[in-house]
Amino acid sequence: MKKDMTTIKQIRLNSLLDVATMLLIEKPTASMNEIADYAGIGTATLHRYVESREQLMIHLGFRAIEVVSETIKGISLDEDNYENYIPELIEALIPLGDKIYFLAHDASVNYNKEIEGADQKLREPILHVIQILQQKGYFQPHIGKEWIMDVLYSLLFLTWQQVKNGNIAKNSAAALVVNTFYHGFKATE
Repeated sequence: MKKDMTTIKQIRLNSLLDVATMLLIEKPTASMNEIADYAGIGTATLHRYVESREQLMIHLGFRAIEVVSETIKGISLDEDNYENYIPELIEALIPLGDKIYFLAHDASVNYNKEIEGADQKLREPILHVIQILQQKGYFQPHIGKEWIMDVLYSLLFLTWQQVKNGNIAKNSAAALVVNTFYHGFKATE
């Protein structure tokens, strides 16, 4: 029975973390009171899950890594067809733009060695594919793979934001990102 309560509490915490992520993207300086209000709970309830804003940020970092990691694991990495990995990755990660933004931009993530290590491990297969695609001529070889990865993360977040705001249709977002990622904005001749 106790295990069920732990599972229920974890589900509630995950839901709370997802809501907090959304608010903190819009308002990075949001207080614990504002986060509780946004989540529709009392501040005391929030403090039952996390003791401080610092602890909340650490939980948010691990939650983002967990969600993105599970999604990435679901994408097959076929060595004979690396070209399909990035488009599949883009389609799977656009709905997680808020988590990706948090991982890429929140300072508390970058100062926690455990989160930083988990994030680096999360990026390894993507960086590997980028390197292979550079060798195959899909990306310029003199551009750092970390830069390419950061551009991809930025595009995913911006696309998520544009879909959320109704500026891009959800069903055409992935194709737009793939096209932009591989070709930029250069007009075709």
